[in-house]
Amino acid sequence: MTVHGFSPSGNCHKVRLLLEQLGREYRWVEVRSDDGSTRTPGFIAKNPNGKVPMIELDDGRVLVESNAILHWLAEGTGYLPDDPWQRAQALSWMFFEQYSHEPYIAVARFICGWTPLDSPRRAELPVLRERGRMALAVMERHLQSHDWFTGARYGIADVALFAYTDVAGHGGIGLDQFPCVQAWLERVRSTPGFVPMPAPDTVAMRRIDESG
Repeated sequence: MTVHGFSPSGNCHKVRLLLEQLGREYRWVEVRSDDGSTRTPGFIAKNPNGKVPMIELDDGRVLVESNAILHWLAEGTGYLPDDPWQRAQALSWMFFEQYSHEPYIAVARFICGWTPLDSPRRAELPVLRERGRMALAVMERHLQSHDWFTGARYGIADVALFAYTDVAGHGGIGLDQFPCVQAWLERVRSTPGFVPMPAPDTVAMRRIDESG
């Protein structure tokens, strides 16, 4: 399969991480999402929503949306629970990641890293950081009595939540008050086949320590 993705994107890294841990063969095509590359006619013809990640199979089928891709890749593997209730619990955390976590933690990271220091969007940061910390608090509470989000073992809900949680500091959202989250991040990093997210290049990523 071919994966179209932007390496510093957490949503794209989810797909790369699971593919590596599954030992699946794939071809990675780097597509920057910050310079209009996902809005070209050729890309839009395959994904009208104009976003990455996108996977393309040899028979021409295309699948988009990071968590849908994770679910499809994990089908029939230990990364997705067999029990219907546990599977639904895993999916609930993946919906949480896209609705209550990523819109704040990932967006704060984007504003800090890819917008000018005088961008009016920086006025959004206090609210984004507050809501990001609220999402982390929900995760912290769960992790006080559970090791993982997918069920009894590591799986796709953990992959989904790991990507942007691990770089929350890029958006000015520290993890010091979330010890269980920090311990969970270390557990994820210790899983077989783990690969870290590549750091944004110095041109794309501006100085975060000046973001306020």
